[in-house]
Amino acid sequence: MSSGSRWGSRRKDEIDVNQLLSELDELFADEPFDPEDYVDRLSLRVGGLQTDGKSFDPKVLHKAFDHSIQHLHSYYETKQRQCGCLETICREEEKAHWAKVRELMEKNKDACETFQELDERIDFVATKVVHLGDQLESVNTPRARAVEAQKLMNHFAELLSPEPVNDGILNDPSKLFEAADIIQKLHLIAQELPSGKPKFEKARQRIAKKYDEIERELIDEFVKCHQSDNRSKMKEVAGILSNFKGYSQCVDAFIEQRQMSLPACGDILTRIVPSCAEALIVVKEVFNNPEQVMSKYILNIFQGKLLTHIKAELMDCGDPEKYLEKFERLYFRTMKLTTELTNLKIGCDPSFLNKLTKNIFARYLENYITIEVRCLKDKSENTLNHYYNSKNHQKKQIHFGGIHDLRRDIQARIGARTNIISSVVDNYGGETFLSEEIAMNMLQDCKKAFNRCQLLSKQPSDLPGNTVMLFDVLLRYLFEEHISYALELGLLAIPLAEPKSPPEIYFFDVIRQCNAIYHLFEKQFGDTIVPLVISTPKHSDCLQKKKKTIEEMEVKLHTGLERCITSILGWVKFLLQSEQKKTDFKPESEMATFDADMSTTACRSVVKFITECLKKIKVTLDGKNIEAVLTELGTKLHRVILDHLQQFQYNSFGAMAVICDVNEYRRCVRDFQIPLVNMLFETLHTLCNLFVVEPNNLKQFCNSEDLACLDRTVLMNFVQLRADYKTAKLVNQFR
Repeated sequence: MSSGSRWGSRRKDEIDVNQLLSELDELFADEPFDPEDYVDRLSLRVGGLQTDGKSFDPKVLHKAFDHSIQHLHSYYETKQRQCGCLETICREEEKAHWAKVRELMEKNKDACETFQELDERIDFVATKVVHLGDQLESVNTPRARAVEAQKLMNHFAELLSPEPVNDGILNDPSKLFEAADIIQKLHLIAQELPSGKPKFEKARQRIAKKYDEIERELIDEFVKCHQSDNRSKMKEVAGILSNFKGYSQCVDAFIEQRQMSLPACGDILTRIVPSCAEALIVVKEVFNNPEQVMSKYILNIFQGKLLTHIKAELMDCGDPEKYLEKFERLYFRTMKLTTELTNLKIGCDPSFLNKLTKNIFARYLENYITIEVRCLKDKSENTLNHYYNSKNHQKKQIHFGGIHDLRRDIQARIGARTNIISSVVDNYGGETFLSEEIAMNMLQDCKKAFNRCQLLSKQPSDLPGNTVMLFDVLLRYLFEEHISYALELGLLAIPLAEPKSPPEIYFFDVIRQCNAIYHLFEKQFGDTIVPLVISTPKHSDCLQKKKKTIEEMEVKLHTGLERCITSILGWVKFLLQSEQKKTDFKPESEMATFDADMSTTACRSVVKFITECLKKIKVTLDGKNIEAVLTELGTKLHRVILDHLQQFQYNSFGAMAVICDVNEYRRCVRDFQIPLVNMLFETLHTLCNLFVVEPNNLKQFCNSEDLACLDRTVLMNFVQLRADYKTAKLVNQFR
């Protein structure tokens, strides 16, 4: 049974106060304490219901609340007393703590005063000691100098005597370092002796001789130490020799010994950096001026073995191309070598290393661009000659434009009349004399030349000018000697304007190859040439030369396309004139059979020929070029067909035949995908419907939306082609 029901089952005078207080403590023990929750839970436990569980007795609840309030009040007073006791204890502990802090502060103050006194006494004693040391030194130094001077005077007196030198130290090999110190000082003294006096001349000669002997012995000792890799003794000997005038010989001996490991022939470049790295470690341990020693070490390598190696490599290169390739490789590896040496942090200025490199290659850099241009010309010319020889073709002199084109046209007319076509047109069996492979080889050779030019130009300011010289060679041989020549041959090979046989137009293949080569050239121009001349006046020069060359090529291409279109349309005219019969559009018997799905023979021939030409044009051209060419071809084809159809008269059956032909033409030109051409043939189809409209409806049909925009003269010209034009009195409808 729950606590609420237990309390509610008792009477108000039967409440156990002690039990109530204990349960109140349980409620109060909940954390955190919530007054509202406390009252709710107390009400739930006490309740107030009678024994029957229905009537409510508020007195029981009131009594429970009274006891609870009294209990809480007493609990509050108890806690207040506990808090007071704790506060008293805390105040006492705080007082004790502050007393202890004051005591520690007093002790710290005393310690600081004691430390200051001690520091002052130490300074006082140190001052006394330093003063005493200065006094001792002032007494001892003159004494030591006097002793040293006495020893030097003894050695000098022995050298001054006419008797042979018997000085033990100067002649004792085991005391070489001590003898070196003595002779170096004697050498300084000898320089101060008055000249011209015989008394000191012999002593000066003996000192100079002994000075040279000891200097040589020190250098020999240094070499022995180097061979045995005794670096500590090497350092000691180098330190002694630094006071001698032959110190540079010590450095030279070190360099000579270290460079003996370099190969006398073969690939020396791979061994220079390791040799310098190994030498740098030793130099830092041995010499007091490692940067100067390493600079001399590298200078000796560059002006010695490296220079000899480069001369030997470039001396016997009879082939200019091999010479340039080897020159580029050696120069590149040497520049890479200078970078690696700079990264070693040996103390050499990068400009010093670059200057050494320039000095080594100076004579080769001077005439580099002359050799490069000549080599590129020769190689390009040989490439083209080999190509034309492989085709069994002898290049001929061809003139383009002006009087030469007029002469060709006159010859074409004469040839057409006399049926002598071969003397005017020679298509070389479809050979275009253009090769993408040859162009790629020439561009690749030029790319190598441009890369070499960037590396081997003597001065950065020479690079743009050198680039333009090579660019001129590229334009000459790739465009003038190859592409332009092929275009001129292609122009001569284009069939005449009035062919008597199906024209074989190989000029489209020339255009396709020209486009492919031009794209390769354009990519190389942007990737290789422009970065070499950008931000210089030569950039605009290159752009102008490129523009001029491309414009000349485009003029020839445009001329060739016009001739191709003229030749195509000439054959279309020939097909229409030779295969189109008057009876196709005006049968003699109106009962002749007519197939609505069958066009005339002339139409089928024209459509077949135009479809083949269209395929070739789409393969050849791209982008805006194909749109322009097809627009030109489509509009002129429309004019040819229109003029052709206006030569005939049409009866009812002939009108159906011409409509079938025009439908075939419409389907054919729809593959052009040129809206203007489609519109022209749609209009032509609508005009052809004038042949089948009933005479009474003809005027209404001419005013329809499709024909309202056309000139009335055009409509009248078509209406006049009707066989019933006069009999039906159609002329009255247009008045």
